Amino acid sequence: MSVHDIKSRKFFRTAMLVLSIALAGCVSSGGLHTTGTMTDSASLKNERSLAQVPLSPTAWPAQDWWVGFGDSQLNTLIAEALKNNPTLADAEARARQAQAVADSLNAARDPQADLSASAVGARLSSKDPVYPEYALGSFAWAKSVTAGFSWDLDLWGGKRDAWEAALGRSRAVQIDAHAARIQLSVNVARAYVRLGYAFAQRDVADAEQQRASKSLALTRRLIEGGLGTTQQAYLADSQVASAEQQKEQADRAIDAARSSLSVLLGQGPDRGLAITRPHLLDQGMVALPDQLSVGLLGRRADLVAARWQVEAAAKDIKATKTEFLPNISLSAMAGVVAVGDSTNVFQLPARTFSIGPALSLPIFDGGRLRAKLATTDSVYDQSVARYNTLLVAALNNVSDQVSALKSVHTQIDLEKRAQQDAQKSWEQAMTAYKGGVSGPLVPLISRQQLLLTDQRTAALESQQADISIQLIEALGGGYGVGDSVDLDQAAEAGQVSR
Repeated sequence: MSVHDIKSRKFFRTAMLVLSIALAGCVSSGGLHTTGTMTDSASLKNERSLAQVPLSPTAWPAQDWWVGFGDSQLNTLIAEALKNNPTLADAEARARQAQAVADSLNAARDPQADLSASAVGARLSSKDPVYPEYALGSFAWAKSVTAGFSWDLDLWGGKRDAWEAALGRSRAVQIDAHAARIQLSVNVARAYVRLGYAFAQRDVADAEQQRASKSLALTRRLIEGGLGTTQQAYLADSQVASAEQQKEQADRAIDAARSSLSVLLGQGPDRGLAITRPHLLDQGMVALPDQLSVGLLGRRADLVAARWQVEAAAKDIKATKTEFLPNISLSAMAGVVAVGDSTNVFQLPARTFSIGPALSLPIFDGGRLRAKLATTDSVYDQSVARYNTLLVAALNNVSDQVSALKSVHTQIDLEKRAQQDAQKSWEQAMTAYKGGVSGPLVPLISRQQLLLTDQRTAALESQQADISIQLIEALGGGYGVGDSVDLDQAAEAGQVSR
């Protein structure tokens, strides 16, 4: 055995010993783990709460759900808002930014190559032994043309995991941008309902003002004839003032609703002045989708985005764990370099090259990597907790809106019965007055009761429309599986490895 072979073996044994000692003392991820568990939607029972609600597989809201209200002006307003509202531009810009981050991380996974060329002139020192003045003169040019190559082999897939985490966050932000559009359409519709109620309030206030004015005039004539008292006149006048206040309040509510719509449309206040009285169709009671708890997972944009955030956090954990492992990277350079004015850089003697494989392994880092992994674990647990919170809130929100809709529907039926009775009472009072059986104030008093039922009915109908819109929002507002990349499909396509 040659001396060279003996030395090589000694070197190999020494290197293996050093590597073994290093591996034994390496930083470890042991003992760190997540605690969050995603809630199974099937475990959240809702059968008893929704036992009396009709179910249908086609009951999910359509993407253009507002068309069902049968008001062409509402259709126009929502289309205008989706086109002009500046908050949507902000959401879409954030989505593009998140996608750019994912793209940059994906690009870092590939081999990198670059080409450079330079020519640097310098006055040379007469005392420089490397470039003597007698050979190159006092001034010379250094010329080079080089090509570089580098590649992090990503042995454990850490860079891929980091890219997939960024991709998941990008998907979540994109879905948030879609959710912003749904939220905007809901806000426009609800503001439109408030505008309709304000107009109904003004109608009642106008009718009450006319009634109170007639009552005051009749009371004054009775006082002049000695058949009334000043106390009755004060009471009648207070009713006139109250009716005028209610009318002013309704006018202000109309202005406020129009102003809100102008903001949502991304326009100035004059745009709101052109919005006329709404004419919404009664939605009545609605059916709910069957398999609600499962279906919401793909129909609620916030839930889908939250799931992507959980997936991204899981990928971050995998990426962080690979930093505890050894990694290999390659770098190389080749080119030509020459010094001297008369030297041709493109010649065989000017060639140069280098190659640099590198092995990196964390041994002692003061706990930095463990702290980083603990952070990513906590982010995952937070993401899971947020998802679970959203899921529970979403199911309960649907149930609560259904309960509210059923209640207000019953209240409307009862109030309409009261309205019909008040109408008959007023009609009979008018008949008695015309027949000389009662005085002129009796039908005016009955008319006041009728107007009160009109006011309550308008409030309930407005509340019913508003709850219907909130239920549509709770059911996803028209967001569906076709609007986003499903997590399982994305995994199968290789976009997200589970």
